[in-house]
Amino acid sequence: MKTLMDVQTLRDRMTSGLQTVLLDVRWALGDPHGHGHYQSAHIPGAVYVDLEATLSGEPSVREGRHPLPALDQLQEAARQWGINNGDVVVAYDNSGNTSAARLWWLLRWAGLDTVQLLDGGLTAWVDAGYETEGGEEQHCLGEVELSLDETSGSGAMPVADIEGVQGIAEHGVLLDARAGERFRGEVEPLDPKAGHIPGAVSAPTTGNLAPDQRFKTPADLRRRFEAFGVSDAVDVAVYCGSGVTAAHQIAALEIAGYPAALYPGSWSQWSSRSGLPVATGA
Repeated sequence: MKTLMDVQTLRDRMTSGLQTVLLDVRWALGDPHGHGHYQSAHIPGAVYVDLEATLSGEPSVREGRHPLPALDQLQEAARQWGINNGDVVVAYDNSGNTSAARLWWLLRWAGLDTVQLLDGGLTAWVDAGYETEGGEEQHCLGEVELSLDETSGSGAMPVADIEGVQGIAEHGVLLDARAGERFRGEVEPLDPKAGHIPGAVSAPTTGNLAPDQRFKTPADLRRRFEAFGVSDAVDVAVYCGSGVTAAHQIAALEIAGYPAALYPGSWSQWSSRSGLPVATGA
């Protein structure tokens, strides 16, 4: 299934009665009012998803600010959202899918391959002239079964740990999806140390998007990532501050035709480990 769904396709699905589970993942650093924004206006039928409560495990110094949730936690949340096996799931936000991509990645990681991002999100929906609703949505509980590989405990989307990230930084391409000033170590508003993982390449998530908050074309994204050294011949991994916007980078890489692993702990984990090196500058 394609990574993206456009607003016209979503509208056609809704008006034709095709089963679609629509999830609103309004979240941003420094803005705790995502649920309130959802209650003010959302796409009709959309269910609100709390990123902090359901798309992350318990934060810790050891694991980082947004560790991956346990599979049973994610499955229970997915059922609460109304997902059944085989449903098409569409996630969106109002920030170019920089938070919705976390949900997209998690469900893909847990074996659900019928999940897409609404390209342009709520902004594209409103710009197309389609209506919004306020309040909360009523929906039935789902019965989706999520799963990881029973032998390895790994999911359908690749994950890199600290050791794996170090290897990719040396022999592959490790992309840092944070803003350039955080990569360079000029500012660090959240984590213990400023800087980046040695060997990483600065590739801010904002570069994945066109001015209208839609993803750039596959060709443009491919050129972007090739300029960072990405190719079919190297392993690629992505990190950010805490593993949220890195998922957006992985979606952009997939659109461009490149698979990539997520480092879930990201800088929030790396910078908390006293023995790990830190680089600064460009």
